[in-house]
Amino acid sequence: MTRIAIIDRADMDAEQARVHDAAIEAGGVVDGPYYAYIRVPHLFETAQNLRTCLGSGPLSDRERQVANLVISRHWSAQYPWCAQVRVSLAVGLEQSVIDAINARQAPKLPDARERTCYEVSSELLTTMRLSDATYAEAEQTLGLEDLVVLVAVVGSFTTTCLTANAVDLDPPDEKSTPLAD
Repeated sequence: MTRIAIIDRADMDAEQARVHDAAIEAGGVVDGPYYAYIRVPHLFETAQNLRTCLGSGPLSDRERQVANLVISRHWSAQYPWCAQVRVSLAVGLEQSVIDAINARQAPKLPDARERTCYEVSSELLTTMRLSDATYAEAEQTLGLEDLVVLVAVVGSFTTTCLTANAVDLDPPDEKSTPLAD
């Protein structure tokens, strides 16, 4: 059960309501870890801005979703995992890719950029750095700007997953691929 009470919009103070309403108006997310962030409106707003920045470029939706699946699987973050499975299927990632990542196995990704997103995310999370070889290959495949964004995605979504785990967010009520044990 979620450790924090979900603040209803009617019970928010003026600053919480302002950032909440701005996020809704901009098409942002106000559930999941944002239930925790809303308690600190500046954090909520900053997280929204970073999410928008990273989501608007230069990685494709599929590339970003490969990374997000790796990250939520690494942290065994049930709420983010369920949400990312839904989004991943919507952007066309195959169930076999989701299942492989869930089983902590390398998925078959014929696209070099998607495969690089998997490799970089996995290596960063397991070793806390990139080897010279992985860095060089990633820079060649993605380009420096896209590699920088990918690293930022790993850091940002790690924060999301750790927040979800810390407050023990219940997964969304939807039929989704659950995290494997």
